[in-house]
Amino acid sequence: MPVEILNYQKKSLPLAWLRRKLEEALALLHIPDKEANFVFVDDETITHYNQFYLGRPYPTNVISFSQREGPFAGVQPRLLGDVLISVDTALREAELYGIPKRHYLLLLAVHGLLHLLGHEHERGRYAAKLMLDKEYAVMAQLLGEKARKTLNFLLRREYMPAKLAVNVDHVATVREARKVHYPDPVHAAVLAELGGAHGIVVHLREDRRHIQDRDVRLLREIVKTKLILEMAATEEMIKFAKEVRPDQVTLVPERRQEITTEGGLKVKGRTAKVREVVEELKEVGLKVSIFIDPDPQQLKAAAKTGADVVELHTGHYAEASGPEEMDLEFARLEEAARVAKDLGFEVHAGHGLHYHNISPVAAIPEIEEFSIGHAIVARAIMVGMKEAVREMLCLIERAR
Repeated sequence: MPVEILNYQKKSLPLAWLRRKLEEALALLHIPDKEANFVFVDDETITHYNQFYLGRPYPTNVISFSQREGPFAGVQPRLLGDVLISVDTALREAELYGIPKRHYLLLLAVHGLLHLLGHEHERGRYAAKLMLDKEYAVMAQLLGEKARKTLNFLLRREYMPAKLAVNVDHVATVREARKVHYPDPVHAAVLAELGGAHGIVVHLREDRRHIQDRDVRLLREIVKTKLILEMAATEEMIKFAKEVRPDQVTLVPERRQEITTEGGLKVKGRTAKVREVVEELKEVGLKVSIFIDPDPQQLKAAAKTGADVVELHTGHYAEASGPEEMDLEFARLEEAARVAKDLGFEVHAGHGLHYHNISPVAAIPEIEEFSIGHAIVARAIMVGMKEAVREMLCLIERAR
C-alpha cells in the first residue's frame, strides 16, 4: 500500500478519506510507485521529536523525516519517509483560520510529503515560492473549487515571517510610576535585541508620561537593529526627530486624555499638512511611517503624502467583543494590507496585539513587521525580556 497511516492519538479523524486523497497526491506528483508513512500524534509526542531532532521545545503542526538522507538512505528505495502531524495543533489552527479540519489535515500532509521530495521553503524566497506553487497545484486538484476558502488561505501564505519591533514604553511606565531611575527602557531594549527583536520602538509623548528625551538619545547610541520613534506631528517633535535621527519616524495622533493611542492618524482631509511634515522629515534622510486605521480611503490619502510605510492600527481587531466582530475586523485588516501593498507602501501593523491574537494577523503575507509592546513587557515580568521576545517571535514565525 503506497500510503500507510498510523494513528497514535485519541481524536476521531477521517483516516479513509485522507488515505485516498494522499494516494491521489502521489499520482498527481507522478510517483504512484513510491510509499510514504503519515503518523498522527498529539502535541506531547511531536514536542518530543521537535526537541530531540530539531532543538525546538514546543509543538509544531508537522515534521517530515526523509528516507532519502541519513544512515538509512537507500535501504528501502520505494519509501520516501515519514510525516508526523500533531492533531492537537492542526485542529487548533484549522479553527483559528476558519478552514475545514479535514482540509487542513490534508494540507499539512501534502506539505510534509513535499518536504520528503526535497522541497524546502527555508532555503529562500524562490525555494519557498516553488514549494507553495506545487502545494497549491496539488491541493487544487485534490479538493476542487468547492474548497475555495482553503485554497485562498494557501494562496496568501508566505514562508518569510514578518519582523518584530518591540515597544519598550511600558518599561518606562513602571519607572515613572515612582519617578526613580529603574527599570531602564534602554536596558530592556538591549535584552529585547538579544532575544531576537528586529527593532526597538518608543513613543515620546508631549506630556512625557513614560519615555523621556534622555531615553531616546541613549537608545539612538545603543540600539543595534533599528530605532523607531513614534511621535505627534508637532513642531517640537519634528525638531527633536531631526536632531536625534532615529531610523524611522512613525506619525501618530495624540491626546493628553487618552491612556494609549486610540486610533490611526486621520490623513483624509489633511493630506497637504501631513505631506509637509513627511517632506520635512525625509529632507534629513528619515524614513517615515504613518500609523493609520485599516481604511482604504485613509490609505489612498496617505499615498499622496510621500510616506514610506503605513502601520495598520490593529486595535479594533484586538479589542473585538466576540468571534463575529473579530472576523469582521480581521477581514478589514486583510483588505487594508492588500490595498496598502498595491499602493506601494511597506506594510507594518500594531496595537493591542498579544500572544493569543497574533497568529491570524501574522499570517497576512503583505504585513512585513509588527510593533508590539505592552504584551511583551507584561510577559517579561514573568519570564524575562529575552524569553518574552523569543516566544512572540516563535508565534510570528509559525504563522507562515
